[in-house]
Amino acid sequence: MSEKRCISPHVALCAVSSTHRPLSAHRPSSYLFDSTAIHESLKSNKAVVCALSASYISTFAGYPLDSIKSRLQTTRQRVSIPRLALTVYQEEGIVGFYRGLWIPLMTISFVRAASFTIYTSTKEYFRERHWLSRNRVFDASAVGGISGALSGSLISFASAPFELVKVRRQLEYSIAASKGLRLDKAPNTMEAVRDIIRTNGTLGLYTGFRLHFVRDTMGTALYFFEYDGFRYIMGRDALGEQGSTPPWLPIPVSVVPFVCGSLAGVTSWALIYPLDVVKTKVQQRALAGEQRRGVFETFYRLIRGPDPNAPKPILVGLARLYRGLGVSALRSVTTHGLLWTFFDLTASYIDRLPGGKEDQQ
Repeated sequence: MSEKRCISPHVALCAVSSTHRPLSAHRPSSYLFDSTAIHESLKSNKAVVCALSASYISTFAGYPLDSIKSRLQTTRQRVSIPRLALTVYQEEGIVGFYRGLWIPLMTISFVRAASFTIYTSTKEYFRERHWLSRNRVFDASAVGGISGALSGSLISFASAPFELVKVRRQLEYSIAASKGLRLDKAPNTMEAVRDIIRTNGTLGLYTGFRLHFVRDTMGTALYFFEYDGFRYIMGRDALGEQGSTPPWLPIPVSVVPFVCGSLAGVTSWALIYPLDVVKTKVQQRALAGEQRRGVFETFYRLIRGPDPNAPKPILVGLARLYRGLGVSALRSVTTHGLLWTFFDLTASYIDRLPGGKEDQQ
């Protein structure tokens, strides 16, 4: 017989071994989940949760501009951004601006989550060993740059196929035109993947990988180098605590992530932009089945033109190389500003959740 000890003669609740009591005796019938466990899971996976939620919003907002950027980089005629946008709308409708969206939305978002995880883990590794831990802007930027380079190089192996398929979807009509074909309906994403594999084999998904690897490694390193440097200048210390903004730029603290993310996105992208143009051009020619050209030959032809006997002025070539930079800058402001804004908002929300060890003490 099990022993029962009544708490009080007026209370019909007796202490009985919990192993003999049904679950409903512990929790109300309306209980659907363990909020404490969920809060703990969110806290332990904060970088992934923040990166995913922020990436979905920022990717959707900036994708139409990314699509126009890819078209500007590969078109052979000089065309303004409004005119190109109007042409896309007339020929393909609103869907044309979002062609291939689900690839970055569903895959690049997860790649970005992995990238942020590597970035934050590397920074934590440096912090635990007190490497580059002095409270000055160079140390903050250097740790961010090293973490970004490691993140970009590792993630490029997973992101390269998705990037290639995205370029293929965005340039379906121009690739078809280069083959002398006219598309009544562009193939869907899976058809595009099958066509790449059928034409070039499985390794065809890694067409232009070396350029993609260099671009992602350098670009991500520059991006996080600048972002962490800007955040330090704007009042965040080496431990990650945000203080007041400097007197020469008295902006609200809530706007700091957007400002720093936008600046880092625009400046790092401007530096890496020529490499991205060459990569897109190399991939376009490969996807169209045209004769492949080397990186330096592609770069030279973009600068000096196709006729070696009548080279274009260098300034004209540079203007062509940076064609689409304006829309890319606008995309970077939108995407990276929103990315860091929602990243910080989500992180602050998770930090305020109950259920942590400090709440249980």
